[in-house]
Amino acid sequence: MKNKEIQMGRMWKYFVDATAEIIEEEGLENVTIRKVADKAGYNSATIYNYFSEVSHLIFFASMKFLKCYTDEVAVYIEKGKDPIEKYLLAWECFCNHSFQQPQIFHAVFIMDLADQPEKLLEDYYKIYPSDLINIPEELKIILFERNVSKRGRSFLEIALKEGYIKEENVDAINELTILVWQGMFTNILNNRKSYDFQTAAKITMNYITEIVHNANLFHKRDHANQQ
Repeated sequence: MKNKEIQMGRMWKYFVDATAEIIEEEGLENVTIRKVADKAGYNSATIYNYFSEVSHLIFFASMKFLKCYTDEVAVYIEKGKDPIEKYLLAWECFCNHSFQQPQIFHAVFIMDLADQPEKLLEDYYKIYPSDLINIPEELKIILFERNVSKRGRSFLEIALKEGYIKEENVDAINELTILVWQGMFTNILNNRKSYDFQTAAKITMNYITEIVHNANLFHKRDHANQQ
């Protein structure tokens, strides 16, 4: 069984690496099963022994381009002095990278992958465990979550436990920040704005910071009134 798993992993890597090469050379939108098969040196039918649909292949290949983001987000978060700062820094890193690589982030976080997208993340890190080197254990839990809403809420729940925000504000902050990011991300992805990624990230973070600080300000006022 062990040898069979090793062989499966080796073949899996051939196709994922071939897809990643096509993305680098021609762009994600030009990935086809036939091109992947030709580059990997196998026929198209063989690919379906390992991947149920082309979206899964694109997802796994796109994950290879997230290594820079996953390495950097840990560095960003370490700079935060409290959970609110860590939440904002996590979003800043996410904005910088997602606006710089919109197609990659769309493939990983938004593209329809049918069922069990979290299982796909788990499968990826089993094959490429080195991508998790130097990632803190508490951050690994979040990185294994594909849902952007759940990722953001994980940080906010820490802030809630430590008394930085009120429970009734958690969902509002989470939903508003995601809506702000999604709006800008859609504009960048569809070339509706001519912003470079730094400008897009700065504008988005200005809105997100205002949302969080306003909610936190009301929390502090309520706390002061109770005293």
